[in-house]
Amino acid sequence: MADPTPWIVAEDTGDVRKHAPATLRNRGAIAEALRAILPPAGLVLEVASGSGEHAAYFAAEFPTIEWQPSDPDATALASIAAWSAGLANVRSPLMLDAAADRWPVAVADVVLCINMVHIAPWEATLGLIAGARRLLAVGAPLILYGPYRRGGVPTAESNEAFDASLKSRDPRWGLRMVEEVTAAATGFALASLVEMPANNLLLAYRRV
Repeated sequence: MADPTPWIVAEDTGDVRKHAPATLRNRGAIAEALRAILPPAGLVLEVASGSGEHAAYFAAEFPTIEWQPSDPDATALASIAAWSAGLANVRSPLMLDAAADRWPVAVADVVLCINMVHIAPWEATLGLIAGARRLLAVGAPLILYGPYRRGGVPTAESNEAFDASLKSRDPRWGLRMVEEVTAAATGFALASLVEMPANNLLLAYRRV
């Protein structure tokens, strides 16, 4: 289950780095799943990078790949920059709103989005798909990670509770159906669905 508190600020005054507790639990499993999907080299645009811990970890795990983190929150951008300081294959973070019609990136080899779809309005998911469609070449992957519902598959009790918690905070939030996301992903085909620890899924779409 995704953590209902996306991040906490380090207690140290002056330290702008945020810490997302779920990152330490899921980053290794996500990296292993990415090994079967990512190209040997190229640019990965991470949308909604949050604290920046994933970008820093993946940059070390995949040193031949260049990482472009992004987020719509200014405090997140500061945290991302702090976590990735000194990493040669991480670009400076960009202010990017997934729902925007224009993104500050013209092209990418991969678009990666971790734990955003359920904690944002549906318009953000539609914007993410549209943006990835603009940036990616045929065959390139759009990769989504997080908790989802699936038709005919019982939802874990922990995810049901998480969904209720999200909707109590904002009725526009909540776990999405894989089938709903796939139907909205025009220009993409679902290439793989990987069951991940803690009742999460990793969905890999390919540009067609």
